[in-house]
Amino acid sequence: MLYFRNDYGTGAHPAVLEALCRTNMEATPGYGTDPYCLEAAETIRSLCRCPGAAVHFLVGGTQVNKTAIAAFLRPYEAVIAAASGHICVHEAGSVEQDGHTVLRLTSPDGKLTPELLYDAMRGPVSEHTVIPRLAYISNTTELGTVYSRSELRSLRKTCDRLDLLLYCDGARLGSAMDAGGTEFSDYAENCDAFTIGGTKNGLLFGEALVIVNPALQPHFRNCMKQQGAMLAKGRLLGVQFGAILRDGLYLSLAAHANSLAKRLSEGLEKLGVPLLVPAESNQIFPILPDGVVETLRQAVEFEVERKTDETHTCVRFVTAWHTPAEAVDALLALMEKSLK
Repeated sequence: MLYFRNDYGTGAHPAVLEALCRTNMEATPGYGTDPYCLEAAETIRSLCRCPGAAVHFLVGGTQVNKTAIAAFLRPYEAVIAAASGHICVHEAGSVEQDGHTVLRLTSPDGKLTPELLYDAMRGPVSEHTVIPRLAYISNTTELGTVYSRSELRSLRKTCDRLDLLLYCDGARLGSAMDAGGTEFSDYAENCDAFTIGGTKNGLLFGEALVIVNPALQPHFRNCMKQQGAMLAKGRLLGVQFGAILRDGLYLSLAAHANSLAKRLSEGLEKLGVPLLVPAESNQIFPILPDGVVETLRQAVEFEVERKTDETHTCVRFVTAWHTPAEAVDALLALMEKSLK
């Protein structure tokens, strides 16, 4: 089977596994206080050019989003997000479980804009309503679209005017940085907090949360513990991030995934296949006849996004750090045959 279902379906990059095996029998302090986590955190602060940032390592994306938002907001404060955002469609109401309303905004490309934020803040606010306090974005978005440096700066200015925190879910941050020309420092400069995703870019598991805003830093580890987000063998996270951030490996893996997505999207364009949104990163959303979708199921692993009309379905193909070029070519050949 050709595998285009997601970018975390395999294990880890060999450099990560080598580092884990090499350090396997070392005994270190637990809960992220070990030398490997401390060193990886310092590396991240250096890459972000933000020496005052607090860096924490958590296991997964839903866990870090839930924990961060619960820690950053008062019980009556709400989150603003695109309706297609990960916290809205893939996290089983985890944010709401902690008592925070998520105000879902319609966005065709999955991105928040200053205009959408202003619209969200126009409603009446009193002791009888929730108070919007945090703008949630992800880069890349759930539709594979990408925020540019200028868009991040524009959101930052708008959040400052509206007294909103800006939080970026970076589960696919490497892909976004490669596609959008941004750097780690752009997120430290413009976000109150953001994550650096490892699960979808070469790690067995792991996300790094970078808290830039000093007001959000105190007692965050207490919140981690309360949410069940503090890993006893925290060294496993520090070792992995130390390996993936060395010598530019993190970005080179993301660049590989993006380059193959571009190869795939250009091939689909030649076949006349429309896309739900323009392909910008490693997620591609072609709209296919239902018969073609059923044919592809026999040889390809992929996700179905949604029906677009009575006879067509939008599917999702995802390229990854480990995807071979031959797999993309085989998918395109199968697609061409199925479309005839």
